[in-house]
Order: sequence, then C-alpha cells, then structure tokens
Amino acid sequence: MKSTFALYLKISLLLFASLTSLAQTQPFKWPKGARTAISLTFDDARGSNATKGAPLLDEYEVKGTFYVVPSAVKGQLEGWKKVVAKGHEIGNHSLNHSCSGNFVWSRNSALENYTIEKMRAELLEANKQIEALLGVKAESYAYPCGQTFVGRGKNTQSFVPVIADLFASGRTWLDEAPVDPGYCDMAQLTGIEMDGKDFEQILPIIEEARKNGQWLVLAGHETNDSGYQTTRLATLRKLCAYAKDPANGIWIAPVSEVAKYVKAERKRLGLVE
Repeated sequence: MKSTFALYLKISLLLFASLTSLAQTQPFKWPKGARTAISLTFDDARGSNATKGAPLLDEYEVKGTFYVVPSAVKGQLEGWKKVVAKGHEIGNHSLNHSCSGNFVWSRNSALENYTIEKMRAELLEANKQIEALLGVKAESYAYPCGQTFVGRGKNTQSFVPVIADLFASGRTWLDEAPVDPGYCDMAQLTGIEMDGKDFEQILPIIEEARKNGQWLVLAGHETNDSGYQTTRLATLRKLCAYAKDPANGIWIAPVSEVAKYVKAERKRLGLVE
C-alpha cells in the first residue's frame, strides 16, 4: 500500500513539474495577436523630448512614457503640457534625481544619505508637483541611475517596496534582458538602453523578445540627431515604423498601459503577483 502511494505521489510530482515547466516556457499572450510588447521610455524631462522626441512619436501615433523630474518640467512647462495633451504618459523620476554619491554631481543628494522615510516623502512630493504642473497622476516610476537603495553598509535598504506601494510599476536601467511578463516584479521592470544605438543594433533585441513573448522596455534620455545619452531621431523613426507594421507582431504602448494588461492577464491565469 505504501509503495503504491509513493508511486502515485512520484507521478503526481512529475506531472506537476512538467506542467509548471510548460507554463513557464509558453509565450505570453498579447492583445490582437501581437507576439511582443514594446514601451518607449525617456528619463529626466530633457528639453529635446518635448520639442523633438514626442512630436516624432506623434507622427506615428505612438505613445511614449516620459519619466520626469518636476524642476525640469518647470523649465519648459508649455512644451510638456503639449506632450500630455497628445496622450503620452508622464511618470515620476524622483524629486532631485538622487543617485549614489559616487556620481560627484549627486553628492549633495546622495542615496547613501537617504532613509526610507525621506525617499517616500520626496516621491510623494514629486507626485504632488507633477500633478500640479501637468494635471496627471504618475502611475509609473523610473529609478534614477537604476539604483534601488538608500543608506550605506549595514544600514543599506532597498526602497523597491516603497515603489511597489506608491506606483503600478518601477523601471530600472542598463539591464540585459527584456521583461518576462509572466514572472517579473512589476516594481523592478528591466530597462534596456536605446541611447547611442542604430535601429539595426536594437532589432536583434526586438526579435529575441518576440521569439520569447517578452515585453521590451527601451530606455533613453535626449531625443536628438546625436550626442551623449541620446536616442537618435533616425533610430526612433525606424523603430516606430517597424513597430507599427502589423506584419511584425508588435504591440507598442506606454508602460502603464502594458502593466495594466500584464497584471490583469496574470490574475486571469493565476500567475505570480
């Protein structure tokens, strides 16, 4: 009797493992038969985003996600109001763009000198200022420099839980893999750099994401013809044209829109939250 039960248990465990493995390898189902999702994101509220980047996206009826620092928005407020009016997403990129003090320019607002309480307070203040300036509530967040900690040494803490509490998603930076929609932590979406790249350099990343049914969150800064931390306009134009061609099986949408779909689909499938 014991041996029969043991055999039954072993078969059940093998079956469960097999089904779990199958579920993990099946491509995520995207809307309208798409085989991958792409979100175009831009950090800092750079001036060229409002004057060149967003208008280029408008030509292709593509909506991007712009993670802004309120002080930068104030310097070009009318331009950013136009970006909002065209339906682009405005996300939070912190109040002071605080990064590690290892970046000398961030020494006066170094993450090593922050506490969780101070970070939460500044994020809420940034949300308040963004809403006052542009009339929208930020649902998405991007970590400045991709850094997710406060404090130093034994007192270091992750503020990812704060982002998970205040926002529907958080995006990191300089990552090496697209987002796995069925598994990812929504507070730590991987962001892959598109600055300084030709479209031909980005295309293999798109193809790999499409093969695996992943979500590709591309991240940039300036939107211009050339320069440091710049997503080239020529690259952006080719990328939009490629993504909008139905034959390529791409759903291109802002981060918040894709995040809502992913959460609903994961709930429907009973996947990890």
